Amino acid sequence: MRLFIAIEFNEEILQALTKLQAEWEILGVRGNVTPVRNLHLTLAFIGEYGSPDKVLEAMNSVSFAPFSISLDGIGIFRDIYWAGISENVALSNYVRRLRRALAEHAVPYDRKKFLPHITLVRRADFNGSMEEMLKNPPNGAMEVKSVVLMSSTRGKSGMIYTAVGSVEAK
Repeated sequence: MRLFIAIEFNEEILQALTKLQAEWEILGVRGNVTPVRNLHLTLAFIGEYGSPDKVLEAMNSVSFAPFSISLDGIGIFRDIYWAGISENVALSNYVRRLRRALAEHAVPYDRKKFLPHITLVRRADFNGSMEEMLKNPPNGAMEVKSVVLMSSTRGKSGMIYTAVGSVEAK
């Protein structure tokens, strides 16, 4: 089972992100556009792992109070176009504690530095003006009240993400 831990977005953020994707399409951005149902913020990528219960146990060991996040900027990693999340101490602290709990529960995860971003287009191709593309960053905010363990399977038309379980803020 391919697993990751994520924050799912409210309607305001989803609308802002899909509006940006549509604007980019009009400008001529091509590639694999992330469907609205798959837009999320990954906190920890676990990958192939056979015990979602062990992951949920680790997640449940890390309590958190609700905290706010907001969209902030857009950017490019090689051929991936993304939207950013504002610098956020509560989010960073939670991710650090979550990853420590995964390690303590012997759950392997991708240990790359946490750089909060939302993938909007993979394998992106664009020959237009980058200035034009980057001029309308999305706006949106939400209060994070839960974190979700997701499984990822390949479907006929791309990845299918399914919630396996979640933990609620206290």
